Amino acid sequence: MISQTLSRKFDQIITRYPLKRSAMVPLLLYAQDEVGHVSDEVIAEVARRVDVRPIEVTEVISYYSMLHRQPVGKYNIQVCTNISCMLRGADELFDHCCQKLGIGHKQTTPDGLFSLEEVECLGACCGAPAMQVNYDYYENLTPEKVDALIDELKKKEPRSKI
Repeated sequence: MISQTLSRKFDQIITRYPLKRSAMVPLLLYAQDEVGHVSDEVIAEVARRVDVRPIEVTEVISYYSMLHRQPVGKYNIQVCTNISCMLRGADELFDHCCQKLGIGHKQTTPDGLFSLEEVECLGACCGAPAMQVNYDYYENLTPEKVDALIDELKKKEPRSKI
């Protein structure tokens, strides 16, 4: 289910915390990066390692928007639409992303390259409107900046052979 490398990483992370359960979010993030989402198997493994019931892991997953129960695209775009970002055009920016990618909230492009979701807060209020792509933040966005970013991410992908 998880690789030996990830298993060793789990062991290492757990030792950093005075209570095992405090390692839950980092373990889930590393597992998600390897597996692509937080599967039932990952939940069971993390619960076993931090000595909690699987439902407690599920509760943690439901709280954090960066943890996903279903596979997401290679580039997971999260657009903040909380008050600071909303006042600076985040709603329009999210709509622009929907149009550009041809998908809506919590959807993935057919090629699996992009996922899009509206999130409550990214903690980047001074740089509003903001979005996060995987673990990278982008601030002071405009539709033109978003277009350039998406186009740049598309260029990183190898072209299919026809």
